[in-house]
Amino acid sequence: MLRLQTIREMSDSEDDDVPQLSSHALAALQEFYSEQKQQSDPGGDDKYNIGIIEENWQLSQFWYSQETALRLAKEAIAAAGECGRIACVSAPSVYQKLRELHREDFSIYIFEYDKRFAIYGEEFIFYDYNNPLDLPEKVAAHSFDIVIADPPYLSEECLRKMSETIKYLTRGKILLCTGAVMEEEAAKLLGVKMCKFIPKHTRTLGNEFRCYVNYDSGLDREISV
Repeated sequence: MLRLQTIREMSDSEDDDVPQLSSHALAALQEFYSEQKQQSDPGGDDKYNIGIIEENWQLSQFWYSQETALRLAKEAIAAAGECGRIACVSAPSVYQKLRELHREDFSIYIFEYDKRFAIYGEEFIFYDYNNPLDLPEKVAAHSFDIVIADPPYLSEECLRKMSETIKYLTRGKILLCTGAVMEEEAAKLLGVKMCKFIPKHTRTLGNEFRCYVNYDSGLDREISV
């Protein structure tokens, strides 16, 4: 009996030594865990909100503004045509806006290196521009009515490798979003020309950003959103 009492006393003593969180700290911790869970597994239509997955600057991620994402999504819908197929290559903001519009009559896929976007299920295709043609068998050549691509880096190498992917995926139409400094390379590699439309991001970028197309586009009929 003495031994049992001693053990209990030791246990009570140890419990006294364990730091206890205040009610405010505990509430803050619970809120943090709740936010983390929502970001890793957002449910319902909320998962298509731009910003539900935070930008990772180490992956050179910068999301479009709501207005720009909407303008590009509408352009993609118009270019793809009825029941069209749309590929968003490293352009998650456009993919999210397309799905936010509830266009279930369109086939839309997101090609991304960031596996957080796997929350989009079968529409997520893991993609590494360093291996431009390393794609699943289900992704057939020239199977998309339009490809929207946003190379993560402003370099000739990145654009050249991603161009291989774009030309493999598209049936013809290309909508490229990248820096103005890439105009000459974009024309050479993909036959695209700069549009009047000027895309905007949620954050201010240090480089001028532009859109390029290889077809008659509505993006050439206005200067900004």
